Amino acid sequence: MRILAIESSCDETSAAVVENGVKVLSNVIASQAAMHNATGGVVPEVAAREHVNHIMPVIEKALKEADITLAKIDAIAVTYGPGLGVALVIGTSVANMLALVMQKPLIAVKHIHGHVYAPWLDSTKKTQFPILSLSVSGGHNELFLMKDHMQFEVLGETADDAAGEAFDKVARMIGLGYPGGPLVEAAAKKGNPDAFPFPRASFSDGRLDFSFSGLKTAIMYHLEKNKPQLRDKKFLADTAASFQKAVIDALASRIFLALDKHVEVKELHLTGGVSANQTFRTTLEKALKAYNSQHNRHIVFRTPSKLSYCTDNAAMIGAAAYFQYKLDENRYKVFTYVEPKAAFV
Repeated sequence: MRILAIESSCDETSAAVVENGVKVLSNVIASQAAMHNATGGVVPEVAAREHVNHIMPVIEKALKEADITLAKIDAIAVTYGPGLGVALVIGTSVANMLALVMQKPLIAVKHIHGHVYAPWLDSTKKTQFPILSLSVSGGHNELFLMKDHMQFEVLGETADDAAGEAFDKVARMIGLGYPGGPLVEAAAKKGNPDAFPFPRASFSDGRLDFSFSGLKTAIMYHLEKNKPQLRDKKFLADTAASFQKAVIDALASRIFLALDKHVEVKELHLTGGVSANQTFRTTLEKALKAYNSQHNRHIVFRTPSKLSYCTDNAAMIGAAAYFQYKLDENRYKVFTYVEPKAAFV
């Protein structure tokens, strides 16, 4: 089954053709990162305008790279939320139009479900359930227990600010630019991660939720207190490294608390934009190996096979759409209009 997938939830316009939920025939992404760097973050109206400019050329390129025509596509999938409302409406409008005109099944996919299915892309290995899946992006952190395809039990979620958003804000505070994730990681490589004891938020009731607003505030006060050093590259590198370690520690702690509670878990998946952070990947993989050895467990660690599958892209939407479709094929035999929903629903 070949699905044409469309993603426009934030500042990437993407289209992909995915076969049977795993084989990526094409994955085209038009990024707006350079444009939004000038403002230090995404301006919704600017993002929407760029989606309008790029969406049809991106779809045409995806079909061409996959060597397939729209007529031979079996279904169309689109991100319907959460995201920027003015951005989502571009993708959903085009998907509705194409599906209606071509009389193709239209599959509405939650953005975060796409991230969860990113590790399936280009994978030939059999996946074992239950899976503990952590999706870490700019707009959300979600910790899921998956007992089977499309069965998501939320164990933890964003209480205030997401990790990716914190990376962007801290990068702006220390003058690195946008997007913050790769810039902070690059700066952190030159710094000491133990230089500054930044806080790690936790919840007294044992919740596995995530909070990074306090960490951002701590960085702000730290920079104000040390204004004379703001031009010192070593000070800024140490700040970036210490911040990055605080984020990784906070995320990892929730993972291992969840593994302690759910001894049935066979795989750990790390997805989302922040999963592209190599320091995070390496740290978590080493920690899991030690955990497996200590507890006599054999939990498999998986991340998306390509960094382009970590950030927003249409291939992951195509993967999620396939497994969603297979669970209830009758649902998609009649065209149903897809309405964008900016809030997480």
